[in-house]
Amino acid sequence: MNKAVRTRAGIAVAGTALLVGGLTACGGDKADGGTAKADGGKGGETKAHSSVEAVKASYLKTVAAKFAKAELSIAGADGKTRGQSGTKGWYPSSHDVILKSEKPDTRSIMIGDMTYSGLAQPRDGKAWMSMNLAKDGKPGVRLNDDPAEYLAMLLGQEKLTHVGAEKTADGVDAEHYKGSFTTADLLKADESTKVMEEANRQYLHEAVKHITTFEVDLWIGKDGYPVRADTVSTDAEGTTKTTAKFSDFAAATPVQAPPAEQVVSFDDMNKETDRKLKEADQKLRDAGLGGLDAAS
Repeated sequence: MNKAVRTRAGIAVAGTALLVGGLTACGGDKADGGTAKADGGKGGETKAHSSVEAVKASYLKTVAAKFAKAELSIAGADGKTRGQSGTKGWYPSSHDVILKSEKPDTRSIMIGDMTYSGLAQPRDGKAWMSMNLAKDGKPGVRLNDDPAEYLAMLLGQEKLTHVGAEKTADGVDAEHYKGSFTTADLLKADESTKVMEEANRQYLHEAVKHITTFEVDLWIGKDGYPVRADTVSTDAEGTTKTTAKFSDFAAATPVQAPPAEQVVSFDDMNKETDRKLKEADQKLRDAGLGGLDAAS
């Protein structure tokens, strides 16, 4: 994510506890969730099983589903753990989730570059604050932690190995895949398979170029959908560990924006705050108290 987009998104997070996700990432610890192997730990790559083809098939099926339920736990580089629970969508990236942290839970909706943050206190009867993460007419670039995105990062990756059939830590029967990738590897995602739309491929490459190392354990269920991804990723800001669980593909309620009459924009909120500050400043000056600067 470029600095301008990161800064604008950071403002939204600070003001309303919005977590616009990011699969920022991390090296260091191994990305390996606890599992009970169905093969007694003897799983491994076999000639009959192609990891590349399995990921490709899962990606195409997942793309068609459009939405899924998601549960995320994200241990950030700042040492804090945050969570997301709700619905994820892709193409365009979207979510309708409850954000969990040390602060009170908040609801966040995102559709493309538009984000909507639930306000703890309604503003003029409006319960949502909107922010456009696009900058100068250009779309914001970021990762969404959705299942199609995880699979897209692994398209055509020959380094991805098939560990074997096993149950996930949640008891789901699945095929387990594992790999560790560099920036150069990630920038080659889908270059050989060519199943993504060109614009989506270019967006993905832009979104992952800040990642220096990326480790992943991926489980694909018997129905062909990814059910879990444990990732450890590293960039200039440090290490992020994410556990993402997915379900209800194609059955989750599509993400929708809040009613327009319930939304106040971030820019309008700032203008209103500035107006009130100017009024307060003028009142102090009229009272001979020198304005807000003198009162501070």
